[in-house]
Amino acid sequence: MTEPVRLPDSINSRLLGLAPAHWRPFIQLARIDRPIGWQLLLLPCWWSAALAGVAQNHGPNLWHLVLFLIGAVAMRGAGSTYNDLVDREIDAKVERTRNRPLPSGRVTPFAAKVFMVAQSLVGAMVLFSLNWFSVGLGLASLLIVAAYPFMKRVTSWPQAVLGLAFAYGGLMGWAAAMGALAAPAFLIYGAAIAWTVAYDTIYALQDARDDAIIGVRSTARLFGGRVRLGVAGFYAAAVAMALTAVALVGGGVFAFAGVAGFALHLGWQVIMIDPASTERSLRLFRSNRDAGLILFAGLGLQGWLGL
Repeated sequence: MTEPVRLPDSINSRLLGLAPAHWRPFIQLARIDRPIGWQLLLLPCWWSAALAGVAQNHGPNLWHLVLFLIGAVAMRGAGSTYNDLVDREIDAKVERTRNRPLPSGRVTPFAAKVFMVAQSLVGAMVLFSLNWFSVGLGLASLLIVAAYPFMKRVTSWPQAVLGLAFAYGGLMGWAAAMGALAAPAFLIYGAAIAWTVAYDTIYALQDARDDAIIGVRSTARLFGGRVRLGVAGFYAAAVAMALTAVALVGGGVFAFAGVAGFALHLGWQVIMIDPASTERSLRLFRSNRDAGLILFAGLGLQGWLGL
């Protein structure tokens, strides 16, 4: 069996090694070997579903949690494939991304488009399993997803557009449970947007040098020497909005403890930022899975235990 092409941020090398050779580029296109993407897409959905549960004095709907999990994996894969199609010429010029399936020629653009459609159909099946309000809300998000890959060419705030897309689950979880939106949903969505801007700024530190050469914009480049302050500001905004959302639904000891743990984790990240270390930037970025799970655990326990 031939040795698979490994990408710098891949962590699931065993999966690539076991997969048939012709599957490997598609696994990499969908980022299955890099699960942090779908995990970060999923967590705002779970926050919102758990927040709705607290408002209704019960835990989050378990079926919705499963649907959001399937949808996050499928739509992360479809979105990543779309992003790679748009960015394949830029990716060929960046050290970290030049070996991705499209710029390296291991997958043709036509095959990538077919693969993107297949993943999107899975996501559509999940969406149409929810109430009609959620269906309409979910379809509206496609406009943001379609715009995102182009933002790095026209603004220094592509992370904000990513936030609008990646945090959208902050609305979806509440809508799936309630059939409508309310202030707590908008607040948890805002918290997830701010969180996304901050963690993706940390992620963008890995490419800041190459981005400057080829003219790609990012908040990492925009903040420059004040990147720690910029990240801290967005993390603080995320905590403040999450705290307000919890207070509006009646809160409780576990819910507030979840927000506190979330805040402590984000504060630790700010202290640990080192713009010169790509390895640390990637590690801190990935640690946001744990930060998000802390908040979800607090909200979930609040609903399930009702204390």
